[in-house]
Amino acid sequence: MITFVSVLKYEQVKVNAALERELAAMPAPLRDIVGHVLLAGGKRLRPLMTLASARLFGAEGDGLYDVAVIPEMIHVATLLHDDVLDGASSRRGRVSAHVLYDVPRAILAGDALLAAASHKTSSFGRPELLTCVSESVLMTAAGETHEIALQHSLSHSHAEYVDVVAGKTGWLIRGSCRLGALYAKASPAEVDAISDYGLNLGIAFQMVDDALDFADESETGKPTAGDLEEGKFTPPIMKYLEFLPRCDREGFCEKFRNGTFTLEDRARIAADIRRLGFDAESRAMADEYLDKAERCLDGLPQRFEQKLFREALEFVRNRKS
Repeated sequence: MITFVSVLKYEQVKVNAALERELAAMPAPLRDIVGHVLLAGGKRLRPLMTLASARLFGAEGDGLYDVAVIPEMIHVATLLHDDVLDGASSRRGRVSAHVLYDVPRAILAGDALLAAASHKTSSFGRPELLTCVSESVLMTAAGETHEIALQHSLSHSHAEYVDVVAGKTGWLIRGSCRLGALYAKASPAEVDAISDYGLNLGIAFQMVDDALDFADESETGKPTAGDLEEGKFTPPIMKYLEFLPRCDREGFCEKFRNGTFTLEDRARIAADIRRLGFDAESRAMADEYLDKAERCLDGLPQRFEQKLFREALEFVRNRKS
């Protein structure tokens, strides 16, 4: 039986081969550090969104993989930069690039990947593709900047949180879908519909990711409750703060603002959040955006990729890592 997960795994082989070609084309001083992250695995969700979108609107051929790697290159560039900004010591179960090498080289490697993605896009000679990629990078950077401005703040609302996740995650998945549709020369209405699908899917993906932050590290490969240390006021933390007795809130807020939670604090709070179901409640918030995404598919071509896009909604809803 062909499922979203089986297609994702199948396409990873060709996507990874295309990424290896892009890595080989980079200047030699960059290859080790870029390859450390670029070839470290991952779901390759963004390339699949580009492939599926292009095929939904009639594009075919192995040349699609040259388009599909562009969003992944951008995504990996953001991971290199994010790990520096967050001081993360690991990524996908491996030592972070800035720890293994150093901070300046990690930043420059991220910059180089963004430049390589732009260069790859320009090679198609179609300005609309470059506009799509540039817009995705711009809005992703804006979302990351917004998040940094709110770090260790306990005063912003759920609506502002949604604005942040739309920028930091939603716009690149939007761009992945849009890129495929533009490459296939879909109609303007079709391009906008699949773009809106991607934006809502991306928002939901990040909401689920923020709930998974409180799962055990052995399940996700990420440090448990890292958002507490980094001062990210996500829905599970919002709910936990509301639950705390007044006498305990001041101490929690002080540690959150100063980023002084110990490993024991983080483990205890994560266990409480799971026990109280605040992670599950936060995951449920993603349903609104998954429903919006599903409605965007109405009226689009009834090809096999329609099934993939609908299954992607359940993949995001139920993901465990």
